[in-house]
Amino acid sequence: MDTSVSRTLFSQRANQLTSSAIREILKITERPEVTSFAGGLPSPEGFPIPELRAAFDRVLATQGATALQYGRTEGYTPLREWVAQDLSRPGLTIDPEEVLIVSGSQQALDMLGKLFIDEGSPVLVEAPSYLGALQSFSQFQPEYRAVPTDALGLVPEALNDDLVRDARFIYVLPNFQNPTGLTLDQARRQALVERCAHLGLPIIEDDPYGELRYAGEPQPGLLELGRPVGATVIRLGTFSKVLAPGMRLGYVVAPRHIISKLVQIKQATDLHTASVTQMAVYEAVRSGFLREHLPKVRELYRRQCGYMLDALQEYFPSDAHWTRPEGGMFIWVTLRESIDTTQLLQAAIQRNVAFVPGAPFYAVHAPVNTLRLSFVTVPEDRIRAGVRTLGELIGPAPARG
Repeated sequence: MDTSVSRTLFSQRANQLTSSAIREILKITERPEVTSFAGGLPSPEGFPIPELRAAFDRVLATQGATALQYGRTEGYTPLREWVAQDLSRPGLTIDPEEVLIVSGSQQALDMLGKLFIDEGSPVLVEAPSYLGALQSFSQFQPEYRAVPTDALGLVPEALNDDLVRDARFIYVLPNFQNPTGLTLDQARRQALVERCAHLGLPIIEDDPYGELRYAGEPQPGLLELGRPVGATVIRLGTFSKVLAPGMRLGYVVAPRHIISKLVQIKQATDLHTASVTQMAVYEAVRSGFLREHLPKVRELYRRQCGYMLDALQEYFPSDAHWTRPEGGMFIWVTLRESIDTTQLLQAAIQRNVAFVPGAPFYAVHAPVNTLRLSFVTVPEDRIRAGVRTLGELIGPAPARG
């Protein structure tokens, strides 16, 4: 069919879709000679393959008929109970009926967009924010409003009446944010939930990296802080970073009236998340396996992060600035204003190095002199060589006249 003809058959929403900048870059990085700091991929060294294989074997051997049958839209009840118990704290009790299992937290973002966003609806996002969320929400044509950030992350005081007027929600990644790697401290978390409670503004707390802390002190989640002050917090979690992304398993924790609507949306989307996957993951985690497994993953990521920070210190110019994450997978770099990192990427690819320019992570008013580096899947020697190449392409800081 002719392309121009097929476009007339597509919906307006479909015609407005664009590919993720990261996914396009990853096509280039499939070449083995390319050192890629682009993809936010967990390290395969952290995949518990024997344990997952054994979990699948046990499920199929003992509950095969159930595992291969349709299941509840809400999710496998024992797994929902496990999530509820894992997130409960003194003063915070999560009911399993407040938990919905989804096919990766990216599905949750799509479902929340369907739930909250009409064309032109104001939506608040950090500047910068997770590209996958922006791509998902953009399907529904919101009016993005950027919440300012600084070296400590989101600035709660910026939530003034003009910025929040008629907003449907604020989307926040408080732990080791993608793309910056920054963590919101407890004082700002408290100020954020109190302000949103006062405004009646729902918070979507996306926390895929919270279990990957390898420095600093753990911070309470927005759900934990928000409920006592009356804030509506919708928490997203995933097994992608603590087990393996190929499982495509995540969850939403929210008040029951929100979960009820999300269940209706999910029924129309995929009926339910794969039963066999849910049951195998529950089988793997129910006896405390993550308490043994996650310290090894954290140590791996701590070591990888150290390699990249050392290389940046050695090879990048003195006028470059970068974050020092306490966990997660990303470092955010700000270069002198005269450098366009999209052009820098083209030069880097010619020398077999890839990264993600920062501009796509901004919903509005994108600066061109930032970039994101992911460090967890690259060996130490290639980290050093790749960062050295980038430093050469950026060049030394201009002499002060």
